[in-house]
Amino acid sequence: MDLPEGYEYTEGNSYDRFSFVGPNDARFDIAVYSGIYQDIEQMAADVNHRLGNTGGSAFFDYEGQPAILIELKFGNIEGWGLGIELAAEFGAGGMAGVNPPLLLALAYAPAGIPALEYFHLSALDSIIPSQAHARRPGPIMAFTYPRGRVREVPIASIGLTALFHENDAEAAQALIDREFALLTVYQFASNWQEAWIRYYRMIYRDSWDRVADALFRLERRFTTGMEHISTRDFAERALAYVQNFEYERDFEGSDFLNLVTGITEGRGDCDSLVMLWVMILSQANIPAAMMVSRNHSHAMGLADVPGSGARFEAGGIRWLVAETTENVDIGLIAEDMSDAESWLGVFFD
Repeated sequence: MDLPEGYEYTEGNSYDRFSFVGPNDARFDIAVYSGIYQDIEQMAADVNHRLGNTGGSAFFDYEGQPAILIELKFGNIEGWGLGIELAAEFGAGGMAGVNPPLLLALAYAPAGIPALEYFHLSALDSIIPSQAHARRPGPIMAFTYPRGRVREVPIASIGLTALFHENDAEAAQALIDREFALLTVYQFASNWQEAWIRYYRMIYRDSWDRVADALFRLERRFTTGMEHISTRDFAERALAYVQNFEYERDFEGSDFLNLVTGITEGRGDCDSLVMLWVMILSQANIPAAMMVSRNHSHAMGLADVPGSGARFEAGGIRWLVAETTENVDIGLIAEDMSDAESWLGVFFD
């Protein structure tokens, strides 16, 4: 899981029980029950009984596993609970006559505290039940926005098509807007940088599978006819593709266009263009990252590829810089943006 910034571990057994306290007395508890309950329904009924919870609940499917979302209302407490049946790799799941392992997470706080809804939902959505979920939408987004049917849609500016789910653009933008609303809470906090980095991590995780087929087809296009293409040449081809998009800003909202809309309509802001470029390189197994600056209100790409050009050192690597909003070669950066101390590295893998 990737909890919002400011949550601190308070108690647990360091094995299958963990409790955290976050900003404004937000609480987050997570546990795994192995063999105790017959199924998700029995676990939810027991939890509601023990808490005296009067909130409703809804069952849904999360990536092929039974799941439940529980509205928490007990005493002066409000929040949300999430239950997921874990896959067989965690233990008894799938074995005849043996109760499956179940994950339970509760995000809650005293009623009436502003903005805590964003903390609760973001915390639950950050849960990654298995490594297979690391690049797929989280459980809250899966519940709120079922992905719908698969459609083949043109990819912008390149004469290719790719497979997308019909509701993915709307869902991806909703995730961005929710995480941006949460980010604004940290605007004047001492840990605003960490919160900003997490904002991008949440978008990256939610977006990857939504554009995965397009990434695969773009990678093949950029290597077509090239028996041994260098990592730098690939990065330059991907950069030229993204630079051809229409650059736009939205200062009234999150100022981050979801990547499904961006890649199908050929437009985006600096952050979304950079993240798309980073994903294309990651699809080709080329280490890539972002750097962002609040001072310059800008984002640029980073790639671990050889050759000359401006570099940004972060995480022990001297990354080559890439500008996605201007038709310039990789490694070039405007002189008035070359102050390294104004930039923050954002890493995903």
